[in-house]
Amino acid sequence: MSETLATTVTPAADPAVDPAADPSYDPRTGAQHGSVPHTTPEHVAAILRRAQSAASVIAGTSPATRQGWLTAIADSLRTHEDELVRLAGEETGLGADRLHGELAKCATSTVFYGAVAAEGSYLGAGTEGIGGDSTLSRWNIPLGPVAVFGASNFPFGFGVIGHDVASALGAGCPVIVKAHPAHPRLSVRLAELVSDALERAGAPVGSYALVVGFDAGLQLVDAAEITAIAFTGSQGGGMALVQRAAARGVPVFAEMGTVNPVFVTTDAAADSAQIAAGFVGSFTLGAGQFCTKPGLLFAPAGAGIFDAVRAELRQAPSAPLLTAGIARGYRAGLTGLAEAAAAAGNAGADSAGADSAEADSAEADSAEADSAEADSAEADSADGYAVDPQAFLVRLEDLHPGSRLLEECFGPVALVCEYEDAAAALDALTRLQPSLVASVFTGGPDDPESAGVVGRLLGQVGRVALNAWPTGVATSWSMQHGGPWPATSRSEATSVGAGALDRFVRPVAVQNADPAHLPAGLHPDNPWRIPRRIDGKLTLPAS
Repeated sequence: MSETLATTVTPAADPAVDPAADPSYDPRTGAQHGSVPHTTPEHVAAILRRAQSAASVIAGTSPATRQGWLTAIADSLRTHEDELVRLAGEETGLGADRLHGELAKCATSTVFYGAVAAEGSYLGAGTEGIGGDSTLSRWNIPLGPVAVFGASNFPFGFGVIGHDVASALGAGCPVIVKAHPAHPRLSVRLAELVSDALERAGAPVGSYALVVGFDAGLQLVDAAEITAIAFTGSQGGGMALVQRAAARGVPVFAEMGTVNPVFVTTDAAADSAQIAAGFVGSFTLGAGQFCTKPGLLFAPAGAGIFDAVRAELRQAPSAPLLTAGIARGYRAGLTGLAEAAAAAGNAGADSAGADSAEADSAEADSAEADSAEADSAEADSADGYAVDPQAFLVRLEDLHPGSRLLEECFGPVALVCEYEDAAAALDALTRLQPSLVASVFTGGPDDPESAGVVGRLLGQVGRVALNAWPTGVATSWSMQHGGPWPATSRSEATSVGAGALDRFVRPVAVQNADPAHLPAGLHPDNPWRIPRRIDGKLTLPAS
């Protein structure tokens, strides 16, 4: 069984923020609704010990057994869907339709990672003769306890449960999750459901636990028991974890994101109205709080795409951002973008409303800030954390390294760059920071520009979406959700899809092994029924 959580939710009796608790705020109003106390160092230490004790037990279970655990979690999420969506709505303001959809996808992806584990390819199992009577066997083993730092913008997809947690469990690792301060009450409830489901499914004590609080998170990073860290959030937060964990050589799989580009070829520009509508819909989706948000669109001059974007923005509603700190950072980011565009001679900006751009410190713009002070400072705002979407027109020559125009602004804002020369625009693409994903809109299979654009982009992104917007990420066998630094800290990894399990295993080999020295999957009768490479030849289990 897994650990029963001792964390409780405290009702809001006093508006003062307790420094030893994560307060819960409604982004739609700014009102506080209770808080969750931080996990004490002693409790964190006990959780770590239990995870360490469970690691070898979990590693010895069959992949099919872990598939059953993940299916049980998914069933519990579906059973409690209405309750979870209500809680998530109160702490994120993302809307019931979005949250129902995200929770459904979370349950489906949890089942998927169980199926990936049971299929067994991720184990990389193989045996061969290497001369004489000598043999060599190689396979992947789980790393051990994994710490997961969830995101603010995907409370179900990248939180207390979601891609990182499910893939780590599927790979055979105990998981300890650090709750995000943007939704502490939801985190506690989700953790209770996950823990109960694992216990009912027979998972050992220590398989899964939740901690709350900034210091508890640091204790995880520093703990000798933790073998890997998964993080989704800001570049500042991700790199701080990378640097801190480097002292122990612990891998940090940080998915951080930068400005994701969109390139419209000359032939594709004929559909300018449709492209503009799709662009606005994509960069305002979820109030622009997606790591895959398209942030910079290159379009042929004269196509009228920026004018069409302006027209779409006039119909776009304001929406609440997740926290007061994110809203304040967004407004500060707008100020920086407006100043950079004006300094470059571009006064063209439009929005759906008159959102004031306050000159707050850009240091407050981290989407994953753990501090509660920023939220409490704006808790009395009648409009909550609502902002308006905006777009800026910029020139090609102003997109150079170090330009403020190329810094990510978390929220519903994007840039449009109209180019006269496609070759010059492609050169500008190569000057951008690498990113998670790029979109290319073409005139069809005979478009003479499309192959060159895709070829240039593949060196800078993890995924190219042709004639599709980047915000959709499928949980599938072929998905790559990653990219070169600084989009992520590990360009070889993906945090979504079948390859996500690879982050949490490492290869080992045994020479001249007897069956007792090998995992069941490499026994002659292959009871795990996994693919294996025997003497160099891939062999599949009999159907």
